[in-house]
Amino acid sequence: MRATSLGGSFRLRKSSLTVNRMGYGAMQLAGPGVWGPPRDPDEAVRVLRGAVEAGVNHIDTSDYYGPHVTNQIIKQALHPYPKDLVIVTKLGGRRPPDKSWQPAISPQELTAGVHDNLRNLGLEVLDVVNYRVMGQGPEEGPVAEQVTVLAELKRQGLIRHIGLSNATPRQFAEAQKISEIVCVQNLYNVAHRDDDAFIDELGRQGVAYVPFFPLGGFAPLQSALLESAAKSLQAKPMQVALAWLLHRAPNILLIPGTSSVEHLRENLEAASVELPPETIAVLDSIVRAPTR
Repeated sequence: MRATSLGGSFRLRKSSLTVNRMGYGAMQLAGPGVWGPPRDPDEAVRVLRGAVEAGVNHIDTSDYYGPHVTNQIIKQALHPYPKDLVIVTKLGGRRPPDKSWQPAISPQELTAGVHDNLRNLGLEVLDVVNYRVMGQGPEEGPVAEQVTVLAELKRQGLIRHIGLSNATPRQFAEAQKISEIVCVQNLYNVAHRDDDAFIDELGRQGVAYVPFFPLGGFAPLQSALLESAAKSLQAKPMQVALAWLLHRAPNILLIPGTSSVEHLRENLEAASVELPPETIAVLDSIVRAPTR
C-alpha cells in the first residue's frame, strides 16, 4: 500500500511523541464480539503492516481485546517496531470467560494490566496508557485512585504518558491534578456530539481528543444526508464522516478500525477528501441532542 497523506500531524502535549492524525484502532482484529482469534489471522497481519507502510504511526489497542489477541497480533506483525510508532493501550476492563465486559480498576488489576500489555506487545515501556472509565457512557465519579496508580507506574518507568477514555470534563480536571493527561478518548462522531465543548477546551490546552466509534450511530435520516454529501463528492459516506472529523478540530486524532486491507485503504483515503463549505454546513446539521 502506497504511503499517503494522513491528515497532518499532532504532537502530544508535553511529550516527544508526534503522530499522524489518521491512525488505526486494533479492536476489530480479534474474533466476533472482540473475543478469540480473528477469522483470518493472515489478513490481520496484512492490515497492520499495510497501515504502517501507508504512514500510520498511531495504533490504539488494549490487552483485554480478545483478551490478549490484538496485542499478540500487533507484536507478530510489527515487532521490532518502527522508531516512530506510538502504541496506545487502555486499562480498566477485563473479559471473563462469559465474554462480558467487567471493570478492572483496583491497584492490583491496573498494575497487572500494565505488565500484561508489556508482555504481549513485547515492550519495556508503554507509550500511552488510557484509563478507561467503565460504563455505558461518561458518568461522573472519582478517578483519582486509578490515575494515581498509573502515575506511580509512570514514575517507575513502565508508562511514558497517561490518557483517559470514556471520561467527563470533571474527571479530566481531577486527573490533571495528579499527572499530565495527553489525550482523551470518548464516543464522538458527526451524529453524536455531546463533547463539542470538551473538544474545544482540550484543543486550547493542546490535549488530543480521540473519538471512538467515529463511524457509528447514524439514524436513517442522518445517513441519507451523509450519503447525499458523499455522492456529491464522489466519495464513500464513511470517508466523508472521517474527513468531517479531521476538519472539526486540529486536536482530533482518528483511529478507525477494520480487519480488511481494502477497508483500511478506504479509511486512510478519507484524509484526502476535501470538504467544501456547503458540505460542511450539511454535515454540521447532522447532530443528535446531547445526552448530558
